[in-house]
Amino acid sequence: MAYRLHPEKNFSDSVKAVASSQLTKAIELLADHPRGPHEAVHDARKRFKRLRALYLLVAPGDKTFRKRENARIRDMAQTLSAVRDATALVETVDYLCSLAGSPEELSALTAASATLAQRRDRIAAEEHDLPARMEAATATCREAIVALDDLSLDAGRRRTARMLEKSWKKQRRRALAALKECHDNAHAEAFHELRKAGQTYWMHLALLGGIWPSAMRAKQNEAKRLVDLLGHEHDLSVLTQLVNESPELFGDSETLARILGAIIIRQQSLRQETLPIAEKVFGDDPAVEGEIIGRLWIEASRRTQPKARKSREKRKPPKAANGAASTAVALQIDQAAE
Repeated sequence: MAYRLHPEKNFSDSVKAVASSQLTKAIELLADHPRGPHEAVHDARKRFKRLRALYLLVAPGDKTFRKRENARIRDMAQTLSAVRDATALVETVDYLCSLAGSPEELSALTAASATLAQRRDRIAAEEHDLPARMEAATATCREAIVALDDLSLDAGRRRTARMLEKSWKKQRRRALAALKECHDNAHAEAFHELRKAGQTYWMHLALLGGIWPSAMRAKQNEAKRLVDLLGHEHDLSVLTQLVNESPELFGDSETLARILGAIIIRQQSLRQETLPIAEKVFGDDPAVEGEIIGRLWIEASRRTQPKARKSREKRKPPKAANGAASTAVALQIDQAAE
């Protein structure tokens, strides 16, 4: 099943179907691991991120369920992270190798890549309990599927729209707060928060893509580009932490200086590149965008309902948002598709 909520369906049923699909796919990956156990873990963790984003979107409708199930999925994902995190460090140094500014820098980074590959293989060899942890994660996924029976969301069109609007505004304000912190202080944690907000945003755009496919797809592509760039920035922060904590892994002081220099130059470049993109992605007012999302949900669900139901729910006159005519407000999301 596609990662999308359908306005024409009962909302609770649609949420449960998407959640069950993500959990079922994670179970299949962890059980079969067609590309090996470590790739299976990596792919399963992607499903867990999507699931947590879904629960965040519907959190205002059932906060107790969201809190409990988010903790269940988060804690399970953390038990599967060691080798994947070590692999990400190797990929990060290889990424720097492709951007090396001199033969000396490339030599230092190539040596670092070999060192980190050995470290990854050592961690993998010591991970004798990985099959057991994958089996435990599979059992947790099955428990999470059963727990979906506890999810109760009002299936009414307007209440659902209000819930989505509330959740959308909250997450957009979180993104703006992270963006402001990036401008004000430019520290690693601020950019990490911006990345997480961007991930949530593009997943929510995917979930609600059916309410206005062309515009939502355009906004989703912009958000995904931002997240990918911020992913590189975050990986460089993690690499910096390892270099600072274990400098002995990376050779003499001259080699270490070249590695750190490459990290700093690329990280600064990424931060300069991402901030204008983030300004564009999160440029619309959260309250306005949330209202648009709510209205689009109502209109999309109306279009797919029988005429008898349409006649019982006459459209209310649109309100102006933040002093602007609502027609102009609605055009904001349409512009993303141009």
